[in-house]
Amino acid sequence: MRKSTVAMIAFLLVAVTASSQQTDFRKDKHRPQFHFSPKKFWMNDPNGMVYYNGTYHLFFQHYPEKTVWGPMHWGHATSKDMILWVEQPIALYPDSLGWIFSGSAVIDFNNTSGFGKNGKPPMVAIFTHHNDPLEKLKQNNHQYQSIAYSLDEGKTWTKYAGNPVLKSPGIPDFRDPKVMWYEESKNWIMTLAVKDRIQFYSSPDLKKWTMLSEFGEKFGAHGGVWECPDLFQLSYENGKKWVLLVSINPGGPNSGSVTQYFTGEFDGRVFNPTDTLTRWMDVGPDNYAGVTFSNTGNRRILMGWMSNWDYANEVPTREWRSAMTIPRELGLTNISGKPILTSKPVDETKVLLGKQFKAPSIKINGTYDLGSKAGSNLKGLYQLYFEADADSDVRVKLSNNVNQYVTIGYDHGKNEFYIDRTNSGQQIFNKNFFKRSVATRNSKAQKIKMNLFVDHASAELFADDGTTVMTAIFFPDEIFKKLVVESKGEIENVIISELKTLQE
Repeated sequence: MRKSTVAMIAFLLVAVTASSQQTDFRKDKHRPQFHFSPKKFWMNDPNGMVYYNGTYHLFFQHYPEKTVWGPMHWGHATSKDMILWVEQPIALYPDSLGWIFSGSAVIDFNNTSGFGKNGKPPMVAIFTHHNDPLEKLKQNNHQYQSIAYSLDEGKTWTKYAGNPVLKSPGIPDFRDPKVMWYEESKNWIMTLAVKDRIQFYSSPDLKKWTMLSEFGEKFGAHGGVWECPDLFQLSYENGKKWVLLVSINPGGPNSGSVTQYFTGEFDGRVFNPTDTLTRWMDVGPDNYAGVTFSNTGNRRILMGWMSNWDYANEVPTREWRSAMTIPRELGLTNISGKPILTSKPVDETKVLLGKQFKAPSIKINGTYDLGSKAGSNLKGLYQLYFEADADSDVRVKLSNNVNQYVTIGYDHGKNEFYIDRTNSGQQIFNKNFFKRSVATRNSKAQKIKMNLFVDHASAELFADDGTTVMTAIFFPDEIFKKLVVESKGEIENVIISELKTLQE
């Protein structure tokens, strides 16, 4: 009896402590409420994203000791719907070969690697080992590719004894392998970032790799190092087209980190681009290193790191640092004869929807207080959708009681969307943060469409059915709970929805 009583008291203490930690976690200043962020310390690139047996696995670059970048681990989170994430124990730790940099994960259904047992296919992680002591010697041989496998769906991992599987050729930036199965040749294809271009490799078993080709010398932006590539097919017109994502840092149109993309054809060896245009996946300042989930069938779903290397180590968060974007389903659409990548919030985001305010049209002559129409429970968490004539200016202003604000809008004279966070908070951590970012409008339609997701410290704009996308973070002294629309004209099909707090 006494042991039972002591055990019960201990259980209650643990439960109360866990509950308090969860409450503190959610109330942490600027903490995202429906985006994934680690409970503590540093996070950057999403890694090893894979779907298996009804569970989405998100691995991520993680330093579990400080809120600034350091020796990289693979953190791990799981979800049934990509919205409610549960943080798991760290998956991969640094070892004698180096830190665990970015990479990918696949399900080896055919057991080509030989890691599977008793008919169970292995989950295989392919990642870059970064050897910091070698880097300090400046011999340019400090990055190489390695693999690890799991037979319990990502809970525990075994690193391959033959690592590395792809040795450094003496190039300092040789990293971020994204691997896929190419059915036509019955081979694995690795897309690898090498300085300011991409190299493609093939392997029958994930262990022995052969270089196929190189892409990028005469294409795309070259203002910085290329990173975190991804290669996949999307439906287009009456067929399919290949898309190659390449993150670049620095060199973005709004400064710092950004992701460019190319469309074209891939024959299992060579990628041939559709044209010589430089295109941007998300033109806001804060979507970087985004890659897609493996094993999701006909859906191609991306998540990105919601920050920028210009200031990522300096943003004013205390216990945690950085969040991921909401998951986005990618597509291609034809605009003026050119394939344009589209990004839309996944349908699973509908689980976030709360109380809604709808209006078929609202006439505006200056400023309209949309927040008061929606009620007093927005709490800085909402989705706003409306349409407007493309020959008018319109902007949304998010603000607080201490005269801090962010404006998000469309300038018809310049044919561009923008996010202006010049006055979004105290300019004490990085002056380059407080500025206006712009994105040229891709659509030619007579109506603009603005679909905006606002969390405590971020805004994600999916304009014109996702043909122009912008993401930005901000750190006001008080959460932006006020919402007005400024224009001279009419907005139509207005829907504003409260969004719920779901993260654990």
